[in-house]
Amino acid sequence: MTSFNTYLFHQGKNYETYNILGSHIKTEKRKKGVQFATWAPNAKDVYVVGDFSDFEVKDEYKLEKITENGLWKGFFSEVKAGDKYKYCIISKDGKTGDYKADPYAIQTELRPDSASIVYEPKQFNWNDKKWIDKIKGINVLEQPLNIYEVHLGSWKTNKDGGFLTYEEIADDLPKYVKEMGYTHVEIMPLVEHPLDASWGYQGTGYYSPTSRYGTIEGLKKLINKLHKENIGVIMDWVPGHFCKDAHGLYKFDGTPTYEYQEEWRAENRGWGTCNFDLGRPEVKSYLISNALYWYREFHVDGLRVDAVSSILYLDYSRSHGEWVPNKFGGNGNLEAIDFLKELNKAVFAEYSTALMIAEESTSWPNITKPTDNDGLGFNLKWNMGWMNDTLEYVEIDPKYRKNNHRNITFAMMYNHAENYLLPLSHDEIVHGKKSLLDKMWGDEWNKFAGLRAFMGYMMGHPGKKLLFMGCEFAQTIEWREYEQLEWNLIKDLEMHKKTHAFFKDLNNLYINNKAFWELDHDNTGFNWIEADNDEQSILIFTRRSRDDQDTLIFVINFKSTVYYDYQIGVPFLGSYKEIFNTDDSKYGGSGQIMEDALISEKAPFQKQPYSIKIKVPPMATLVLKVSEINIIQEAKLIEDIDINENDDFKEMNK
Repeated sequence: MTSFNTYLFHQGKNYETYNILGSHIKTEKRKKGVQFATWAPNAKDVYVVGDFSDFEVKDEYKLEKITENGLWKGFFSEVKAGDKYKYCIISKDGKTGDYKADPYAIQTELRPDSASIVYEPKQFNWNDKKWIDKIKGINVLEQPLNIYEVHLGSWKTNKDGGFLTYEEIADDLPKYVKEMGYTHVEIMPLVEHPLDASWGYQGTGYYSPTSRYGTIEGLKKLINKLHKENIGVIMDWVPGHFCKDAHGLYKFDGTPTYEYQEEWRAENRGWGTCNFDLGRPEVKSYLISNALYWYREFHVDGLRVDAVSSILYLDYSRSHGEWVPNKFGGNGNLEAIDFLKELNKAVFAEYSTALMIAEESTSWPNITKPTDNDGLGFNLKWNMGWMNDTLEYVEIDPKYRKNNHRNITFAMMYNHAENYLLPLSHDEIVHGKKSLLDKMWGDEWNKFAGLRAFMGYMMGHPGKKLLFMGCEFAQTIEWREYEQLEWNLIKDLEMHKKTHAFFKDLNNLYINNKAFWELDHDNTGFNWIEADNDEQSILIFTRRSRDDQDTLIFVINFKSTVYYDYQIGVPFLGSYKEIFNTDDSKYGGSGQIMEDALISEKAPFQKQPYSIKIKVPPMATLVLKVSEINIIQEAKLIEDIDINENDDFKEMNK
């Protein structure tokens, strides 16, 4: 610990604070022991208590105050790796506070116990260089991103219903995600937390991977195996608020330390937690170091930053009179805005291909714009508006959907304002919101058909994708964090088995066609062909890559009616092939598919230069792809075409 390091810490600019604070095994004066360091700006005295002192306050384990702003340090040769410990902090008025876990602890006891553990780093053999080389220098916005969101404790359990270890999860999860065609997993928070039902969103140990699933090395093995299967790893991260458990960060030195000084700003009434003071330099050092810690030490590929709206707004979940405007009279949290910009700049300076994803539910501008262009600097934002509108739409009886057609089309009105990710997350299938299957309108057939049609529409819609675990085989009940998914459905019930196969095929269709993702955030990647057919609840649009030959046409029918000889406009002269149909009988549909190629005619329609006639399946999405055909055959099939003069035709047949 140098004076320069401590200076940077107090300036909010030390992004490696976990290397100097916390407990570290060291050798001083030829004696091996443990150095402890913590930040407690308003403490009178700080002691370490633990196995070595029978958790009693003893003078020989008293820390020395080394900076005026409250850094404390001590070295003790009697302490060793594996010892449990906490800090006993004496407040300025001489009162002994609660024993506190170390905010920088690398390892923590399994709940309900809460002591920190002295951790001795072990050499870990990362073998994910191939993965790291693969993603080096890529433009993440032009890559496929289809995320499988996972809660490790309830994806699968052991035979007794208990948690699997990280290593046991690593035996199955990477292979499963790869086989199903997902590109990334997003793991719900892995920081240590006292309450299972908080799912990790109310943490106490931000540097301590939860001991529920085993060891630090076990987690590294899991991430290693995911990378070996070419699966990226995103972790949920919560810099907005923390829980109030007595052993945690709450009033760490007896006064507001990690939280805001003003009670109205510190209190997060919506979740019963405390808000981080994002303007306090030492808190900024703590959090930005933590974000980088997960990238550096665990090789994560991205962070999904939770509840950004609660960070940005001073009046978030507060009524009139319960908050104070900023110096400009507005409701923006100016300190938090600066923090988010600094966070993203720090991450991208070190990891240029990182995913920094904002869960932000309002119309706050420029979430995904660069910080040097007055943006917050994230590269993706959850599109909560799309999610709410479309989930409301699919629950409506189709005979009334014409009155709500805007729900399914409106997102394209603002689609290019940000770099969006379309989420169907855990929050939408819990606490009385019903399973994704059960959200769909109608009887059993229509629910399954509606789910397939909706997912086909979602995959075709511009934006990266996220789906919560269990939805891929149409789990019938809401998610429960205390039990595993209903895996038996795939074995016991044919429709769930077929739905599972459907998701696998749809995901692989997505990966293997650039038109799904290469121009997600470019306005040339999408074009409406039919957006206003509210009577029949039909949508038609194109998706394309930089190569016109990759153009796909999506036809979505949100009613249970089949249409024959349905004319649609198409952009190119040539033949079109149905490459995917959610109504295929192998997925449980009615089998209204088209096996033959469709030849476009020089008959302008729907503002397109050519047209074809198709069969539109009931409650389904079908995908057409333009196919190159022989120029001589085309001349025989198409009347009134001057091959030598038709530029489109020449271009298509190059």
